[in-house]
Amino acid sequence: MRIDRREWLRCSAAAVASLPAMLRAQSPPAVTGGVEHVASGSRGAIATVSEIATRAGLRVMEEGGNAVDAAVAAALMLAVVDGGNSGLGGGCFILARGVHGEVVAIDGRETAPAAAHGRMFFRDGRPDPSLSQTGALASGVPGAVAAYHRLSEELGTGRWRSAALAAAEQAAEGFPIDARYAARIASSAERLGRFEGSRKVFFDADGEPRKAGERLVQPDLAVTLQELASDGPDAFYRGRMAELTARWMQENGGMITEEDFRHYRIRHREPVESAFADHRILGFPPPSSGGIHVAQILGMLKRFDLASMYDEDPIAYYHVVAEAMRLAFADRAVWLGDPAFADVPRGLLDEEYLDKRSAMIDPEGRIPVVTAGGPPGVGVDLFGRLPRHTTHLTAADEAGNWVAITATVNTTFGSKVVIPGTGVVMNNEMDDFAIAPGVPNAFGLIGTEANAPAPGKRPLSSMSPTMVLRGDQPVLSCGAAGGPRIITATAQIVLRALALDEPLATAVAAPRIHQQWRPNELWVEQRLDQRIVDGLAQLGHSIRRSSGLATAQAIAITEFSGAEAGQITAVAEPRADGHAAAY
Repeated sequence: MRIDRREWLRCSAAAVASLPAMLRAQSPPAVTGGVEHVASGSRGAIATVSEIATRAGLRVMEEGGNAVDAAVAAALMLAVVDGGNSGLGGGCFILARGVHGEVVAIDGRETAPAAAHGRMFFRDGRPDPSLSQTGALASGVPGAVAAYHRLSEELGTGRWRSAALAAAEQAAEGFPIDARYAARIASSAERLGRFEGSRKVFFDADGEPRKAGERLVQPDLAVTLQELASDGPDAFYRGRMAELTARWMQENGGMITEEDFRHYRIRHREPVESAFADHRILGFPPPSSGGIHVAQILGMLKRFDLASMYDEDPIAYYHVVAEAMRLAFADRAVWLGDPAFADVPRGLLDEEYLDKRSAMIDPEGRIPVVTAGGPPGVGVDLFGRLPRHTTHLTAADEAGNWVAITATVNTTFGSKVVIPGTGVVMNNEMDDFAIAPGVPNAFGLIGTEANAPAPGKRPLSSMSPTMVLRGDQPVLSCGAAGGPRIITATAQIVLRALALDEPLATAVAAPRIHQQWRPNELWVEQRLDQRIVDGLAQLGHSIRRSSGLATAQAIAITEFSGAEAGQITAVAEPRADGHAAAY
């Protein structure tokens, strides 16, 4: 039976009338527990998930480096202090703008080994998801090192060696494990404990998982970083790292070989561009699904007066946003994959197609059944065919360098494997392939043959480094960590900044929702007012509560930051221990 939302609202008119003012006051303070989540400066700014990494990036800028140098230094430092989320054994997508206006999209996504095949995760005729999530078969060939080095070479000022040495020094010196890091180790202890290299790093002399307050020293990782400082990516892809990894894989039933390392190449991609609220939106193209689906969500919401809706009827605002998410993720499941192997239609961003999808959204009721659409140009007009866990960091400087990097090893501590002698946590990105049609991965996402494993193929990703420009000038960049929630968190930050005219700190901190089509549930953060949650349930949404949906970092200039004129403002995620700094 269809719910009469108008009748329900009439019965709740007094409560609903008070929601807009309450919502405007819901954002948490910028500073929590002594951690700086917001920082503004006239010369440069950076935000990461770690205070140590943020300080490393800021120090580079203070010493004369640019925002690109700062971002690379922070990314390498995160490999040391935040190895459960990203690192040398993972991959990344980079969206960056140089001082002359050039925009680069560097694809450092992991690739499947040459021996990969469509039934590699089957046992006794049935798919076994544990094989794609833990152990030797779970890892793709890492791409982060090659991508960071290419970014440094193209847009930096020659500070690769000093950045790698600073990270090596931190690994050798160690750092105190905080409660959040200790909780990650504890939650992964059973699987980490299966592997000798992981036990050496994350367990103490008594064989117990390391606890908060202990100092985590990583001498093997320090040596690997020193080699990167001396010899660049060759030390990783043609040196000791490749040799030790291939040997371990052979001994433990894996597929990655030294040849796989030697053959790894980053890819330069053409950014996905769309328009929203008189601004240009740049996102990352396939094999990221993020750029396309952030653009789809924004495109489907263009026809709504979102600011008025939010002020007058916030239930309707959250409802239409959720429905746009649902429609985008239905397309993701069918159409998205590595464009070198799958036909990904450009028509997914066709304005007429998005208008048709948008017309399905009813502000007064949930779409009964959602399926993937039929975009124009299927099989003809395609994205460039070429012959939880994650982190996002962003940096900008007064000269006009802007960088957004989303990096990952996939789930916490990736495959749970540290290659002995290297200190490197290996990813489990093979789980981002569709190991079998209809079989969900660790994030509940399903896929088709377009995202099936194949030699050299890059698994579909939700990473969504995003840049907003007014004309040719960047005014905002953002991205997030959190599997498929990356897409929806990024879209909501852009919506709040551009459509609701909220300061960046408010846009990042505001309560989030998430809908990914399958499973057919609407996730809402616990801070979202219960009256809104009840209203969404009345509209037919199946509600799931969450303490936090994604971890985001963002940067904006004065127009969106609420700071003084001429300031660059960095905002780190207040839901986590993110840290922003500026000068």
